[in-house]
Amino acid sequence: MPDSAAPALVIDGLIRDVGPIAALDGRMKRIVSGVYLTARFGQVTALLGANGAGKTTTIECAQGLQRRDGGTITLLGEDPDRPSAALRARVGVMLQDGGLPPSARPLALLHHVAGMYGSPRSVDELADRLGITSFADTTIRRLSGGQKQRVALAASLVGNPEVLFLDEPSAGLDPQARLMVFELIRELRDEGLAIILTTHLLDDAQKLADYVYIVDDGATVASGTVPELLSQATSAEAQRTITFEAPAGLDPGAALRAGLSVLETRPGSYAVSGPLEQGDLLALAQWWARLGIMPTSLHLASRSLEDVFLALSGTEMR
Repeated sequence: MPDSAAPALVIDGLIRDVGPIAALDGRMKRIVSGVYLTARFGQVTALLGANGAGKTTTIECAQGLQRRDGGTITLLGEDPDRPSAALRARVGVMLQDGGLPPSARPLALLHHVAGMYGSPRSVDELADRLGITSFADTTIRRLSGGQKQRVALAASLVGNPEVLFLDEPSAGLDPQARLMVFELIRELRDEGLAIILTTHLLDDAQKLADYVYIVDDGATVASGTVPELLSQATSAEAQRTITFEAPAGLDPGAALRAGLSVLETRPGSYAVSGPLEQGDLLALAQWWARLGIMPTSLHLASRSLEDVFLALSGTEMR
């Protein structure tokens, strides 16, 4: 493994233009205009952004799949625009669409890929770990989306990389396979790999990421560990939410002080949000007691990574 003190990937002021657009009087349309990111060994680094924010372009520039128009990128000490054969052998890439040959069979494909590397991982061990042996004789085109994801993950790992790019690794996975993939990602991090993860599932990022970068409109707008990002909220944003299930048609707001948001999100499902205090919990409990109600479920949650993301990137569709 390389020197763990040096970053595995550094993106500094990345710029990527899509080309001249008539609506812009021939000027270049800039799809990435200032992304900064550092990924280290032994960490999962998550890159989050809404559709069109520039995260896929950023990662493809980092992998050398797209040419940048400005800024610098250093991947394992090299420029990915001019990679050596050694650099390519040290990097694993899992694309969201897989990029797998549809007529191939999983084990034969993995053995073929392994033969391209000097010190590959054991194909049989990867196949067993990811449950690929159960469909090893089925062609790629006939696999489910989740099965293709597992084969794509194995293909990205079989070369025994030092840096691993994962694009939506849990897309299409059932709960058991998702848990298995999460455990494997954590093991790879503990082995010292630098893992760069892009995902639309913010719950995945919150569970897996050691460090998070949020991009919006082509630029990095926030970064930090998940606790750091959650603690950066202003007092107005630092809210909690109580959700509970009870008979439909109730009015919890009648028992609560002003300044709290009360919604019946669907019949019998209630959400109370705002700067909640201990007294608010007591007021709700006393209100339930007066009405003879015992909620069938009750959940108290603080601000999540999704709340931070929406606060920075907005809620409108892109």
